[in-house]
Order: sequence, then structure tokens, then C-alpha cells
Amino acid sequence: MEKDELRTLYHRTERFTVLVLLLALPAFGMVYLYQQSGSLTGLATTLPPWISYSLLGSGVAVLGLQYLLFHQKIKKSFQQESLLEKVKLYTTATKQRFGFLFLVSLVSTSGLLLTGSPGFVLLFTLTLVFFSLGKPSPDRMVRLMKLKKEDRELLTEISRPA
Repeated sequence: MEKDELRTLYHRTERFTVLVLLLALPAFGMVYLYQQSGSLTGLATTLPPWISYSLLGSGVAVLGLQYLLFHQKIKKSFQQESLLEKVKLYTTATKQRFGFLFLVSLVSTSGLLLTGSPGFVLLFTLTLVFFSLGKPSPDRMVRLMKLKKEDRELLTEISRPA
């Protein structure tokens, strides 16, 4: 029973992370391509520069915040005895992390759209790094939660499609 619940939690979280990435990437890609083609130039000259700095600063702040909150939640898993409880904490932390990363991708996309600043391309690139580092996998779960060998084997088994 626990194995089925673990499998369900893992695969739901994995699907959620892929969905968030599938929403963020095309939106930014379209704005970036329009920006590079020269089709979007009117907005950048009408806005004061502090808007660009504020958006960029808030994006960087949220990137830092998601990292800290994720690792705080993962530390709570050290106190849990059951693997199921540890995985529940991990999946909750991962979903929260990807929510914040999606927010940063929206800030990057809107910032690039409004200001045309290359800083937003860099911010989105950093967000993609966190997306790739945060995607759940048995190896990451074992490493972050410092699991035992039998738990590692169980996580590897549940990560395979049923």
C-alpha cells in the first residue's frame, strides 16, 4: 500500500514539474524571439529605468527565496521516520519550489517584454538551471534527504512507470 502511495506522489510531482516547465518555456521563447526580431521595441523606451531594476531585483530575490525555503523543508524530512512522510515533505517542497520558479519565469518574460533588457534573459537562464536541478529523481531525493540503501532501492523502483 505504501509503495503505491509513494509511486503516486512521485509521478504526480514529476508531471507537475514538467507541466510548469512546458508553460514557462514557450512563453519566454516567444517574447525572446519577437524581441530579437525587432518587432517589440516600443515599450522599452516609454518606461522609467527603475521598473526594469525592480523587476530584475524581485526575480533574483524570489530565486534566492525558493532555494532557502526548499532546503528548510528538506531539513524537516530528517526528523521523519517513515519514508512516506519524507517523500510527502519532498513533494510539497518541490511543488512550492516550482511555483516560485514559475513566478520568476513570468517576471523574466514580462520584464523582457516591457523593457527589452538582457538581464531578463540571464534571469530566465538561471531559472532554467533551477528547473533542471529541481526536477525530482530518485538520486536527488536520496542525496537531499540522506536516505538509507533500502529506501534508495524503493525510490528507484517506484520511479519506473507502472
